[in-house]
Amino acid sequence: MRSRSISSTRLKAMTEANRIPFLDLGGINARFQSEIESAIAEVLASNRYLLGDSNARFAQEFAAWTGASFCVPLANGLDALRLTLKAWMTLGRVVPGDEVIVPANSFIASALAVSDSNLTLRFADVDAETLCVSRDSVSECITDRTRVVMPVHLYGRVSDMVSLRSLCSDAGLLMLEDAAQAHGARLDGASAGTFGDAGAFSFYPSKNLGALGDAGCVITNDAELAERVRMIGNYGSLRKYEHEELGVNSRMDEIQAAILRLKLGHLDADNELRRRIARIYRTQIAHPEVILPSDPADSASHVWHLYVVRVRERNSLAAHLRAQGIETMVHYPTAIHRQQPYRAAFASTHLPFAERLQDEVLSLPMSPVMTESQAQRVAYAVNSWPRRS
Repeated sequence: MRSRSISSTRLKAMTEANRIPFLDLGGINARFQSEIESAIAEVLASNRYLLGDSNARFAQEFAAWTGASFCVPLANGLDALRLTLKAWMTLGRVVPGDEVIVPANSFIASALAVSDSNLTLRFADVDAETLCVSRDSVSECITDRTRVVMPVHLYGRVSDMVSLRSLCSDAGLLMLEDAAQAHGARLDGASAGTFGDAGAFSFYPSKNLGALGDAGCVITNDAELAERVRMIGNYGSLRKYEHEELGVNSRMDEIQAAILRLKLGHLDADNELRRRIARIYRTQIAHPEVILPSDPADSASHVWHLYVVRVRERNSLAAHLRAQGIETMVHYPTAIHRQQPYRAAFASTHLPFAERLQDEVLSLPMSPVMTESQAQRVAYAVNSWPRRS
């Protein structure tokens, strides 16, 4: 009995020592520890913790990096979406009750921004190859009340923006890109977030460009929109104690802005490291029951925020990987229109592919600090999963 116990203990210890986390945030940030500490020290020394030099510099640098004319730093990615919608409403470009088309397969924030703005949700199904909305799926949702299309660059892949931009232009619709997962993704040289009228980003810690807390921003080429978003996010004020709109408090703090500035300089290189991991998965995973994500023709248009496979026996594969010390996650286990707050209102809405995805998607480990040997271990473990049929 004792030898078995020791053997079991040793096996557990070996598994833990060789554990592959889904996302090694500690390892990602440890690379910049001294720079982060210096950036925080500079903010502390400035005695300016909101709306200071770090915010102004980050706004300039992120706008230039994306190719946008304006960047408005905000408190989080949800605010980036909802304040853009609210800004359009105060500018008279959208009115209460207008429809906003949102992918059903996304994080719920995409829909919450619409609900919070007293606008009407229309859920679109997603494309079987890209898992993003397509021109066809959006076209099916358009009515005479539709005013905004919100494509989500899901998992780090730029949606079919050429077709969607043409559709919006022809139909006279505004486009708000949810680029929360696509920092640095570029299609034909243009950055995610710059194809439409505005782009919203989240800098949640797990994003490709992640803060050490919540943060977000809106980018746009529309000066009037940028000013209105900035105003609404600062209590409806551009000048202290003068309030022109019913605003909210949504401001990126100086520490987050300083950290994002230093990380921005490493982002393109980090995205290339993610692509390297994705290539290993693509070339070495060869299980007949595991469907790999397709590669875009333009490799720059995918930054692999997540590497999501499809498999019918998802729980079985996840358990098989977990037993070998490999952590996985599910993005997302419930389509938005099947979430509790929306379930009753959209009971008759049937979006077959989004509803199928919720039972099949499984996210494998992905980060810029993964080693090639770790990625190869993941691939080997997937291939060693016993066939289910």
